[in-house]
Amino acid sequence: MSDVVYLTKQWLEKLQEELKYLKEEKRVEIAEKLKEAISFWDLSENSEYEDARSEQAKVEVRITEIEEQLKHVELIEEGKKSTWKVMMGMTIEVENVETKEKGEYKIVWTTETNILDKLPKISNESPIGQAVLGKKKWDTVKVKAQWWVSEYKILKVA
Repeated sequence: MSDVVYLTKQWLEKLQEELKYLKEEKRVEIAEKLKEAISFWDLSENSEYEDARSEQAKVEVRITEIEEQLKHVELIEEGKKSTWKVMMGMTIEVENVETKEKGEYKIVWTTETNILDKLPKISNESPIGQAVLGKKKWDTVKVKAQWWVSEYKILKVA
């Protein structure tokens, strides 16, 4: 991975906390499970041992993912927002030109997305995210998804 990872300060702290937990607590917990499973001797038919090894592999993959992301972090400085141009970390309101349906979203990096939040967080890599980045209030953008194209007007940039 060599692409920049755009994160808010809160999400960066969350990733750092997760990494610390995985390294300092989860690894120790899994080591104890492995130690206990090994004490049962026959590893060839030892489901506890296989489960612990599988869990260990998943944890190590996640640690590697987080460490790689942290190498390429660029913080989204929420205090330095332009009020006329859509950038990472900004909140936008868009209106579908055809249906007049409106939606308000915060543009974030992929791992930070959550469409179930009160203010849905969408990825900068999503069709809407890609279409609006760098655009201005009142611009109309074409959002292309796999099977459809829609036009949206940017009503608010904050």
